[in-house]
Formats: sequence, C-alpha cells, structure tokens
Amino acid sequence: MTTPDTQRPRPGSDILRTALRRNVGAMVWGTVLMGLYQAGETAFPIALGMIVEHTLRDDRSLGSLGLSIGALAVIITTVSLSWRFGMRILQKANTTEAHRWRVKVAACGLQPVARDVDLKSGEVLTIATEDADQTADIIEVVPLLVSSLVAVLVAAVALGLADLRLGALVIAGTVAILTVLSVMSRRIGSSTREQQARVARAGAKVADLITGLRPLHGFGGNHAAFRSYRKVSTEARRQSITVAKVNGVYAGTALALNAALAAAVTLTAGWLAFDGRITIGELVMAVGLGQFIMEPLKLFSEMPKYVMVARASAERMALVLAAPPVATPGPGRPAAGGDLEVDCVRYGSLSRLKFRVAAGEFVAVAVYQPRAAADLASILAVNVPPHAYEGVVRVGGQEIADLSVGAVREHMLVNPYDGEIFAGTLRTNIDPSGTSRTVPEAVEASMLTDVVALHREGLDYGVRDRGANLSGGQRQRLSLARALAADTDVLVLHDPTTAVDAVTEQLIARNVARLRRGRTTVVITSSPALLDAADRVLVLDDGVVTAEDTHRNLLATDEEYCRAVAR
Repeated sequence: MTTPDTQRPRPGSDILRTALRRNVGAMVWGTVLMGLYQAGETAFPIALGMIVEHTLRDDRSLGSLGLSIGALAVIITTVSLSWRFGMRILQKANTTEAHRWRVKVAACGLQPVARDVDLKSGEVLTIATEDADQTADIIEVVPLLVSSLVAVLVAAVALGLADLRLGALVIAGTVAILTVLSVMSRRIGSSTREQQARVARAGAKVADLITGLRPLHGFGGNHAAFRSYRKVSTEARRQSITVAKVNGVYAGTALALNAALAAAVTLTAGWLAFDGRITIGELVMAVGLGQFIMEPLKLFSEMPKYVMVARASAERMALVLAAPPVATPGPGRPAAGGDLEVDCVRYGSLSRLKFRVAAGEFVAVAVYQPRAAADLASILAVNVPPHAYEGVVRVGGQEIADLSVGAVREHMLVNPYDGEIFAGTLRTNIDPSGTSRTVPEAVEASMLTDVVALHREGLDYGVRDRGANLSGGQRQRLSLARALAADTDVLVLHDPTTAVDAVTEQLIARNVARLRRGRTTVVITSSPALLDAADRVLVLDDGVVTAEDTHRNLLATDEEYCRAVAR
C-alpha cells in the first residue's frame, strides 16, 4: 500500500513541471524547428545516396541531376534556418524561465515572515543563480531530446527500407546505449547534488568573511578565517573534481558506444553491399547515416545527464520555495500612534521582562548584558515568531501575534546596530523607496551633514557595496538617517552611536529627541548622551527591569548604573 508521502509529488518535480507547463508554446515551436533541423541533417546522406544511385543508372539525365542538387540546396537551407530560429526560441524561453525562478527565490528571502530553512545567505544566492539556470535548462532539453529521437527514427526507417537488418541494428543499438547511460546518469545526479551543496556552503562562507573582514583584520583573526574558508573550498573542489570525473566517464562511454554503433552500421552495410543485397547508392546512404547518427545519438545520450542535473537543482530550489514560514501572522494592523508594551516575555536571556512605553514617549533601555539587548531587539523586530517565546508584545494594545508582520514593520521600525549599507548613493540608502519627505531633517539629525558636504555630489555621492568607502561612524550615521527618514509611528534604535565620537554622539542624541518629539521612540543603548536625552530610563539586568527613572536620578542613586554607563 502506498503511503500518502509517496503519493504526493516531490517539490523538485513540481518545479520542473511548472517550468515545462509555462513554456509549452516555445517548446512546441522549438521542437518543430529542431525536428526539421534533425530531419534535414538525416535527409542529406539519404539524398546523397539517391544522387549516387541515379548517377550509376544508364538512363541518367542532367535534369534529374539538377533536381537532386536543388533538393540538396533546400535541405541545407532548411537545416540552417531551422537551427537558427529553433535555438533562438528555446534560449529565449530558457533565459526568461531562469529569471522567473531567480525572482521567485529572491522574493521568498525578502518576505516579512522568514521561512523555516537551514540555509545561509550565500547558499540562497547560489540557488537563485546557478540552480535557477540549471533548472531552466529543462526547457531546452526536452525539445532537443525529441528532435534527436526524430533523427534516429528517420535514420532507422531509411536504413530499414534499404535492408531490415540495418534499421533493426540502429533501434537495438540506441536502446542499449540509452539503457547503459541512464544507469550512469543516476551517479551524476547524486554527485551533482553534493557538489551544489558544497559550492553553496563555500559561497556562504566567503559572504560571511566579506561581511566581517574589517573586524577580522582588527584582532588578527583573518588567517584563521582564511584557513576555515580554504577547508570548505577544498571540499567543494574535490567534489567538483569527482563530478568532472563522472561526467568524463559518462561522455567517454557515450562517445565509445555511439562510435561502436556507427561502425557496426557501416560495416554491416559494407558486408550487405559486398554480398549484393544493397546497391552502391544505398551503401553510400548507410555510411553517411552511420556517421550522421553519431551527433543525434551523442545529443540524445547526454539528455539523461542534463535531466538529472536539472532535477537536482530543482530540488535545491524547493528547499527555499517549499519551506513553510516560521510563523503564521494574523491579518490585523496596529492603530496609528499606539504605545508599545512588553508583557512578561521570557526568551533567551530575557526573564519575564515587563515594561510599557506610552504613545509619544522617548524611552531609553540601559541593558547590562549585550545578549539581552540583542534578544529584545530581535523580538521587537518580529525576527522571533511570537510562539517561540513566553509572554506577549503589544503594539497599540494589540498583540503582535494577531497582526500582519508587514504592517507591524511599517508601524514599528527596529534599526539594528549593524544596519546593512547597500551599493548606490547616500540618497538611495537613506530613502530606498524615494517617498520620504524628511530626508533633509534625517540627515541633519544623524549628523551626516559633514559626509554630504565632503563630496561635490552631495546626497548623490556613490556608496560601494556594504559601505566599503565609508568609515564605521559614517556607515552608522547613514543607517540612523535611514531609520529617521522612515518616520514610523514607533522607532526602536539599537546602539545607534557606538562608532561616533562623544561630541557627535551628544549632538545626535539632542537631534533625535527633537526630531522624534511626539512619536514613540525606544533606544537600547548604554550611551550617556542618549540616556540623558530620554524621558526616562529602564535598567535591564539579568533579563528583567530592575530600575526606572531619569538618567540623572539614576546616576545619583544607583552606583551599579553609574559604573555601567558613566564614561
């Protein structure tokens, strides 16, 4: 009895079927044109044999010879045009389909709700590029497979008309070749899957190294990191060599079997001609077809390999596309200008954390343990699904679990301390959507004005990937400017000034308090300037709020707080 799991199609197979279904029209036209190409190639040695046969006759005529030459010209023209336009149609469909899958994988990564898949960003990048391309190759594989089959069948029929044994030899040889190669292609599929996984891990490792290159150089850890990458890369190289060996054995075996079949057809035809059972013209045709069928047989024999590679890539894409979301968000939207409440939350280093920020209030959270700060920021950013922690978080009186994640992030922006900087300009980093009306105010409040004034292009100054041409403090202020320009109802900042000097930090604190007046703002920080600018300070120690007052009152009454934040 078949279990439900085996009855359900595998996601990788679903992806391949979807790709084929979406491109039926292009594949039909491509198959017709490539079939014409293969039929024309097959017709050439047949026509050549007929010309030789006609030349050897006693009743030959120049008119018949001219007609035969004209037929050859038609065949050559058909072969040329059908190949040109057939491959154009198939490659256009292939490229378009690969683009669709790349966009689909990227869209999964950009969805508000993360998917439950254990892949790093570098691995997802490999899936969105190499695997998407190899999956789309199935669109070319099927028409070429059909057209190659047409060529082999036409050759078999033509040889069978000359002598039944020649046609049967082609059919039997083709079946034997495909049987052997289909068994070998399974090894290619399993080796390719392992190679793709190891290459993806190497890509993920190098992406991590690029992200942390400056800190690694800072404490001298770059050599250990490079050794780690060399190990992963070596594993990928060894597997690639294994795949190359398997592919080489496959290609060599296919070539040897195809050559053996062509030789068998040629020798058999020679024996039949010597025995007087076929004519000289039929011998020429058989020798020509014996040489010709090597190409479609080679193409035909490579198809199982390409199918297995496409299938392996489709199954890797299914790891992303078929992965379930880590949480099922509700449909609601938070009320405008609402407050923020954390009610008895227990997660990681947080232990029944409870506090409330009223609408329009500026609150600073002084966290003694960095891990607790990161856990709090992750929960507020909805990077941790509500079912993964005890307690509730409410925005505007509504639980986050009942709200759409996208709506929560539109209402409440959590800006991490390591905010990503993108290749583009200062302006596109501050206002990616081009809709913010507070860019000048955000630039001024974040003290990014000196960076803008430093360059003749101003806000249109080019920024390299990850802000490689900016200092650490400039990148941090650029990230802060982007958060302020979003102008959300609730803004949560996590250590926004750790890379700037004390004077600039003091100015930023005052500017942020002034710009965000009347809007709910939470700053997770140990900066005295930001703590002093806040309406009140919450002290978070061992996962719970242990004190609550203004910064100056806490300095005067709490020695531990004074030691933790005084600089």
